[in-house]
Amino acid sequence: MTSGSSSPPPAPKSKKPPQQQVHSFWDKYITKSPGKVTTIFPPSLYSSLLPRPSTLTKNDTTTSPTTTNFGSSYAEAADACRAKIARIVRDCHRTNTKFTDPDFDLKGNQWDCLLGLTWRPPPTKGNPAAVESALGTLETMQVFDGTDCLQLTVPMLRKIMGKRVLDEEQEGRDDDVEYDPEPKAVHRVGWIFEDPKFEVDGFSSSDIMQGSNSLDCWWLSAVATICHRRELMDKICVARDEECGVYGFVFYRDGGWVYTVVDDHLCLTNGDYEGGGHDPSNAIVKKWRRDKQTGSQALYFAACREENETWLPLLEKAYAKAHGDYHAIWGGWVGEGVEDLTGGVNSELALEDVLFKEKLWKELVNESGNFVFGLDILDRNGSDKNGLANAHAYSLLAAREEVGEDGKTVRLVKIRNPWGERGGDGMGEWTGPWSDGSKEWTPYWLTKLDYRFEDDGVFWMNYKDMLHTFTNLYRTRLFDDQWAVAHEWTNVNVAWVSGYLQRKFVIEVKTATTAVFVLQQLDTRYFTGLEGEYSFLLHFILQKQGAEPGDYLCRVRPQAENFFRANRSINCEIDLEPGIYEVLPKITAERDTSKPPVEAIVKSSARRRPEKLRQVGLSFDLAHAKAFKEEEKNGDAGDGWETEQEDGEAEKASVTEAGEETPEESDETQTAAGAEEGQQNAQGAEENNDDEDEDEDEDEDDEDQPPPWNAVAVIGLRVYSQDPDLAIKLTSPSSDEEASSIVRGT
Repeated sequence: MTSGSSSPPPAPKSKKPPQQQVHSFWDKYITKSPGKVTTIFPPSLYSSLLPRPSTLTKNDTTTSPTTTNFGSSYAEAADACRAKIARIVRDCHRTNTKFTDPDFDLKGNQWDCLLGLTWRPPPTKGNPAAVESALGTLETMQVFDGTDCLQLTVPMLRKIMGKRVLDEEQEGRDDDVEYDPEPKAVHRVGWIFEDPKFEVDGFSSSDIMQGSNSLDCWWLSAVATICHRRELMDKICVARDEECGVYGFVFYRDGGWVYTVVDDHLCLTNGDYEGGGHDPSNAIVKKWRRDKQTGSQALYFAACREENETWLPLLEKAYAKAHGDYHAIWGGWVGEGVEDLTGGVNSELALEDVLFKEKLWKELVNESGNFVFGLDILDRNGSDKNGLANAHAYSLLAAREEVGEDGKTVRLVKIRNPWGERGGDGMGEWTGPWSDGSKEWTPYWLTKLDYRFEDDGVFWMNYKDMLHTFTNLYRTRLFDDQWAVAHEWTNVNVAWVSGYLQRKFVIEVKTATTAVFVLQQLDTRYFTGLEGEYSFLLHFILQKQGAEPGDYLCRVRPQAENFFRANRSINCEIDLEPGIYEVLPKITAERDTSKPPVEAIVKSSARRRPEKLRQVGLSFDLAHAKAFKEEEKNGDAGDGWETEQEDGEAEKASVTEAGEETPEESDETQTAAGAEEGQQNAQGAEENNDDEDEDEDEDEDDEDQPPPWNAVAVIGLRVYSQDPDLAIKLTSPSSDEEASSIVRGT
C-alpha cells in the first residue's frame, strides 16, 4: 500500500431544525397579503361615462341597512321592469321595428349568448402548421444533437413546456370545450310558431319539455314545482308586448330582486333550407320549414308541449341572460332554482336522515301553501332506479292521503320528470307500485285522483317508496308581504385551518317572531369564469348574546362536507323572543389549482373575448360591491375605488379587524430575527451560508408549487322575520377573553 493522505469527505450540510422547517413551509404557503380581486374594471374605464358605478353603491356597511318589506322590494323591481318594457314598446312603435336586445342578441352575437367566458374552440388535431411550429420551438431551444435526436433533461422539458402550459391554463380550462352547442338557426317567435301564444290554458308542469341539447333539468324541475301556482308565475312573468317581441321577468339574486328583459329570438335545432334543385313553387322550402322549423318541437332548448305556447323558452332565455349565457345555467340544484324564481329559502334534506317521517308528510301535504318541493337521485354507484334516471332532478307536485276501496289509508306523491316523456330506452318514469298501468290503478283510484296514463313524465308512487328511492328533498319556504328581510355583507380571509370567525353578526329582535337566518356566499353562476380558484363551505352558530359557551340555539352545517354539493347558502328557521342574538360564521375553503386565477382570465379575455368580458365583468363588479363598500372609505376622494396597493391594504386591514390573522412582520423585522438566530448558532456565519444554500434548494423544489394560499370569501347574512324593526350589525370581539369564549363555544 502506498501511504498518503486523502481529503476527508465533505461534511453534510446542516439542516434546519424540524420545527423551523415546518414554519418555513407555512411561511411560504400562506400569503402575507391576503386579498382578492374586487373589481374587474378600474375607474379610468368609466371616466367618460355616466353614472359612475361607485355612486350607485355608497352605503356604510358598518351599520345595519334598513329592513325592507319582502313584498315592497319585489314591487320596486317589477315596476322598474314594466317601465322599461313601456319605453321599449314606445320606441318600437316610433321606428316600426320589433325589439332586438342589444345585450343578448342571439342573432347578431350568438356565441356570447351561448358560451361562457372561458370557452375556447376545440383544438385542431394533426395541424401540420402547428407541428412545424412546435419543432421550430424545440430547435430554437437547442435541444437537438447532431443526429437530429432530442437531448432533453427533465428541467429543460419543464422549461419548454412550462410557458405553454401556463398560457393554456390562463386562457381557461378545457372543461368548457365539452359544451359546444350548435343551434343551426335563430328566428323570431312569429316566424317559428303558426299561432304563437305566451300561455295556453295557463301554466302547467305538463307544459315543460327539456331540450335535447340542454343540461338544465335542475332549473326546469324548479319551474315545474311552482308553475301550477298562478300567483307565483305571475310574479315572475311581469310584463310583455308580444307584438313588439319584448318580455320582462323578475328573479331573486343574492338577497335582492332583479329584472331581465329579452327579445323573442329563439334557437332552432335545424337550419334554414340550403338544398338546390328546381323548386318554382317554393314547395320544398315550405315543407322543410313546416317539418323542421315550426312549432315547439323545432326549438333547440326547452319548449312547451303545446306546439304554439311560448312562455317556457322565453323564461329560460331570460334566466340564461340574467346569468350571462345558456352555458352558465347548465348543472345545478332544484332548491336553488326555486329560490331564484320565488325569493324563498331552500333547505336540502337527505331522505335517509329524516327523523320524523310523520312531520315531513304534513309539510308535503302543504295545506298552507308555504312550501314547494323538489327531489333528486344521486346514486354513487351510478345505477338507475325502477325507470328513474340517476344524477337527475325531479319535481314534487302533490301529496295526497286518500282512503281506498278497502277502507285503508294510502299516502301517495305525484312527481314529474322534466324530460316530459320517456327516453328511447323507456327510462324517465317510475316503474314500481303505482306506476302507469300497474295493478294498483283500479277505476276507483283513477277517478279519485283524476288521473290517466300518458307519456308526459308524470307519475305517482307511495310515500315510503319516495323516501327509499330518492336521495334528497329540496324544501323551499315562501314569503309574502307579511315578512320583512334585513341583510348585511362582509368579506373575510379564510385561513387554511378552519374555525369559527371572530367577526360575527349581531341581530336585535324587537318583536317575537318566526325568523329564518340565511348565511350565504355570492352566487358565482352570475360571473362564471371569474369565480377563481377557491370554493367555500359555510357553517354557522346562532346563540343568544351572553350565552354560555356551547349553549347555542342552532348549529347549521352543509348537508355534507362536499364542495360538489349545493353550497350557495345554509339556513335555520326558529321562533325567537325579543332580545339580542349572535350568528358566528365558520368557513372552510378548497383550492382547485387547475383553475386559473381571476387576474389571468381578465388578461386573456380582454384580448380574446372583450365583449364577453364586459358583460361578465360588470356582473362581477356589481356582486362584489355589496361586501367591499367598506374599503371605499380608504380609497380616493369619495370615488369608491383604490389603486392596487390601496386595495390590498384595505383588505388586509379588514382581515386584521376580523381577528382571523395578525399583521405580518415586515421584511426588515424578519431579517433581523434571522440574524439574531444566526449569532446564537454555534456554527456562526458558516451555518448561515449552509442555510442559504438550503433555502435555494427549497426554492428550486417550490418552482412547481402554486402561489401562496389566499382565500377570501364574500359572505352575507339575511334574516327574514315578521319584525319590521329587526336590525343587523357586524362586530368583532372587544377582548381576548370574549374571543376565547367564542372558540370554547364551538
